Amino acid sequence: MGQITSLFADKVAGIVEKDVEIKPLLIALGLNPDTPVDPSIMVTDSDYYQFLEDIARVEQAGHTLSLRVGGTMCCEDYGAFGLAWKSAPNLLGSLKRAERYSRVLTSVASYSIEPVAGGAFAHLHREGARRLGLRLSNESTIASMLSISREVASKSLNPIGVYFKHPAPAITNDHEEYFSCPVHFDADRDALLLSDESLQTPNKVGDPGIARFFDTHLEAELAKFDDDSALDKRVKIQISQALSEGVPAISKIAGELAMSGRTLQRKLSEQGQSFQSLVDGTRRELAERLLSGSNHSLADIAFLTGFSEQSSFNRAFKRWAGQTPRSYRLTARIE
Repeated sequence: MGQITSLFADKVAGIVEKDVEIKPLLIALGLNPDTPVDPSIMVTDSDYYQFLEDIARVEQAGHTLSLRVGGTMCCEDYGAFGLAWKSAPNLLGSLKRAERYSRVLTSVASYSIEPVAGGAFAHLHREGARRLGLRLSNESTIASMLSISREVASKSLNPIGVYFKHPAPAITNDHEEYFSCPVHFDADRDALLLSDESLQTPNKVGDPGIARFFDTHLEAELAKFDDDSALDKRVKIQISQALSEGVPAISKIAGELAMSGRTLQRKLSEQGQSFQSLVDGTRRELAERLLSGSNHSLADIAFLTGFSEQSSFNRAFKRWAGQTPRSYRLTARIE
């Protein structure tokens, strides 16, 4: 079961509509509403998602809950993580710190940067069923990423686009107003798309010396966690990002994780895993997600999952799922 810092629950409590009785909900979450927030206190992910759902369903403007939460976040709220974000030289440096140090805030989400022509995607990765609470949590996380980016940037900052895997809420104009760009739902990713200009925009108080100080602190915090326990998830994230260019070699993925191919193979073997099994699992999970949650053609899905030909994809998927991709898609949409 994953854990999320209670800081986020405290922020939610601070912005709920006046008619919502928040204290009983905080107590149900295992928190004392009458004591100062301690970000080191964690709550389970499932309890936090239920907390969000309970609030969103009784608020008059529940569809904006995630945006209101994200909009209140500032670097100071995140402790050393926020100060490392603020003191990075530019937005790209801030995002790299999220990619490296997010584990000090949550065990259920991670971040990665994917360069593309003219900019980069800042991805949010979170596994789990797309229940309302998880969807709201994803929206608030990406909203908060933009909030603290705007806080530290030395000039106006707007993304090129925002992407969510889940379906659109009944009202979406508030989302586009908050992000000041097109917001795409039913997408194949949860991410901000940022221009190169935005990524290279200097931070107001960027200072390499201060950034190194907080990086050192965060490295010590990170060392308290058993990173190897989540190694398979990190490997699968890197594989999924590389598949559109074909099946990646273990050396490439290992390099992205700052280790040698031999070291990665050994660590996976110690956990009863193999690189090939993670490749197969990643391709299957990505294919199933694209088939059930996107309108991509079968040829496009074959390409995105690392197959050079649709016929090869069809055979592999039938081996994985016991049915053809087309049948799987039809069944998923009926359900």
